[in-house]
Amino acid sequence: MKPSSSNQPPEDPVRHHSYDGIQEYDRRLPNWWLLTFYGAIVFAVVYWFYFKHSGVAMEDGPRVEAEIAQIEAARLSSGAAKLTDDDLWKMSRNPVVLAAGKTAYTSNCVACHLASLKGKAENPSAVGASLLGTKWITGGKPTELIATVTKGTARGMPPWGPVLGTKKVAEVVAYVLSHHEPGEPIEIVNSPAAGIK
Repeated sequence: MKPSSSNQPPEDPVRHHSYDGIQEYDRRLPNWWLLTFYGAIVFAVVYWFYFKHSGVAMEDGPRVEAEIAQIEAARLSSGAAKLTDDDLWKMSRNPVVLAAGKTAYTSNCVACHLASLKGKAENPSAVGASLLGTKWITGGKPTELIATVTKGTARGMPPWGPVLGTKKVAEVVAYVLSHHEPGEPIEIVNSPAAGIK
């Protein structure tokens, strides 16, 4: 006995195209899927309007940036304020500090001041000034060098304090000071573009 066709569910229509012999049924998407999709679109529009145009929601960006700036300023000032000229001269005679300072100098400062520390005096196309001799643009005392490296100069030297941190800045300054003697005369060269930011 043949089963009656009224007991079988109707067969879904098949689409007219096929790929590699594979045919697709022409079925509607389930309602739960459509509601989820349309709900996500509505949510995205409401979310976008609420956070970007309503002014009700506060963005964290400016607050976080201000807090990071405060932390960095405190971190930089706490270490650099403790160092004196005498401390830096002593560091410039310590071989361990000099090795670390030379490594940091080679990684970050050679591009502008050259490996010889002569900068423009050796190569006119170099960007940085000479770190040898007694002529300084922004001050040649050890603590002035710390301030220059940390804060940069208006002449074009970027602030290295946030990049290197207090310890490495002190090591770089000690390395530069190792090429000088305590008490040597310092001549400040007047430059209209000189100065600390």
